Amino acid sequence: MGKGNRFDVIIIGGSYAGLSAGIALGRAGREILIIDNDNPCNKCAPRAHNFITWDGAKPGNILSAAKKDLMNYPTIKFKEGKASAAKQTEKGFELILDNGERIDTKKLLFTTGITDIMPDIKGFNECWGTSVLHCPYCHGYEMKDKQTAVLGSNIKAFDLCMVLTQWTKSTLLLTDGKAKLTDEQQLKLKKHHINIIEKEVDHFEHTKGELQTIHFKDKTRLTIPVMYAKLDFKQHCDIPEKMGCRMKDGYIDVDQCQKTSLYGVYAAGDNASQGRTISLAVAAGTVAGMMLNGELSSESF
Repeated sequence: MGKGNRFDVIIIGGSYAGLSAGIALGRAGREILIIDNDNPCNKCAPRAHNFITWDGAKPGNILSAAKKDLMNYPTIKFKEGKASAAKQTEKGFELILDNGERIDTKKLLFTTGITDIMPDIKGFNECWGTSVLHCPYCHGYEMKDKQTAVLGSNIKAFDLCMVLTQWTKSTLLLTDGKAKLTDEQQLKLKKHHINIIEKEVDHFEHTKGELQTIHFKDKTRLTIPVMYAKLDFKQHCDIPEKMGCRMKDGYIDVDQCQKTSLYGVYAAGDNASQGRTISLAVAAGTVAGMMLNGELSSESF
């Protein structure tokens, strides 16, 4: 543990952002604790992309290598567990774990990610991350030129259709009911030969997560190998909001230094950014680590 079970920074969440912040703080000689329950946001993704030197690697392999790097720094400690609450104290914060353990720290960093809210469509969960995807920048190259569907009926789905034109010329928009698009948006889709299918989806037929056929409630079906969807989400950890951190569009609101609205509390990664890629999480974690060290140094100088 830290000095007298007290740390300079506790990082809640040991994935890409958390580990990147950890190594920045560890190299500054800060006593830090990283608490993690092994539930990263991209646990369903078989491969990671857009992260130089690791393009195409398994996400778990990247995390294992990162943890090995952090082991070189003696002031970095790890603890398996889950935080259940946190409160401010005269000297910083007290973090309470779900097993009842209480740990003191000067600063808190939440790198806890988000949880996707899956639609109530049989087969969707099994395909998520393999053939039903969230990001063409992460997966588009491997799926290029394939007939592609987009699931959704709002502006997010429209934007996906627009961006996907770079990877495929054969896209369908499945709105799972009446489309919620403007006349202008529908005209643009038609101009680019993107048909809108307003039938309600019944279930996905797949083999080990590889999408094969979409079945509609009117008993018709569509054979298609790949689909994209922008899902609703919720915070994986609600402690920052309960502490009083300002939220914005479902994300923890942070400034360019990864500071939340509550002094001494930082957030980085998917819980505070729409950019769900490893490289952006790593960058945000590094910024948070450097800024936390700077804040600690300023307070003690």
